Amino acid sequence: MNLFEKEALVTAGAEQFEHESAEAVIAWAVEKFPNITLACSFGAEDVVLVDMLQKISPKSDIFYLDTDFHFKETYETRDRLEAHYGTKFVRVSPKLTPEAQAIEFGEELWKSNPNQCCGIRKVDPLTEILGKYDAWITGIRRDQAPTRANSKKVEYDVKFGLIKFNPLASWTSEDVWNYIREHELIYNPLHDQNFPSIGCEYCTKQVMPGEDPRAGRWAGNEKTECGLHK
Repeated sequence: MNLFEKEALVTAGAEQFEHESAEAVIAWAVEKFPNITLACSFGAEDVVLVDMLQKISPKSDIFYLDTDFHFKETYETRDRLEAHYGTKFVRVSPKLTPEAQAIEFGEELWKSNPNQCCGIRKVDPLTEILGKYDAWITGIRRDQAPTRANSKKVEYDVKFGLIKFNPLASWTSEDVWNYIREHELIYNPLHDQNFPSIGCEYCTKQVMPGEDPRAGRWAGNEKTECGLHK
C-alpha cells in the first residue's frame, strides 16, 4: 500500500468510525493491518485496550517501553495482566542502561534534560519497534491534553510513518473507568492513590484535587508530552 492509498484509507476510516465503538475500530484495524501492535504503558486506557484486543485478536502483539524507571506497581500490573490473559508482552528497552546513561550524560538526566532522557529511553526505542509494523494502536483520548484534542480514531502517523489507531479518542475518563469496573479489569493500583497519569517514577507525582489530570507528569517543567505522540 503506497502513501496515497494509506492517506485515502485513513480519511475514510476516520470518517467511518468517528461514531463507532472502540471495539469496532480495533476489529477493523486488525483486519486491515494484520501486522499491527498495541502500545501499552499499563495505564487505565491501556488495560481497557488490552482487554478488547485480547477478545478480538489475542495473537496480536502488545509491547511496552521499559524505561527501567517505572514504578514497581507498574511492573506488578504487567505481571498480573500477563498471568490473567496468558500472554507475554513484548519488552522494548533503551540501548543505554541507566548506568551507561549516567556516565555519558550525567546523573539524573531526567532533571537536567527531560526531553533528552525521554528521547533515549522512550522515543528511540519506540521508533525502532514501530519500524517492524504497519500500524499501531494507542490509548490517546482527546480530553487528556490540548495537544491531543484533535486526535482522530484513524490517523497517518507522519512521525513514525505508519497508520495509527486511537480507538478511545472520543472517550472520557469516566468512560474508561466504567469499562474497567464493568469488566472487573486489573489496573495499576497507583490510580487509587491520586496518580491519574502514570509515567516514570522520577517524573510522575501525585495529582491533588482540582489539578489537571496530567499535572503530575514532569511537574515544574513546561514539558507536557514525552515525544511519543507529538
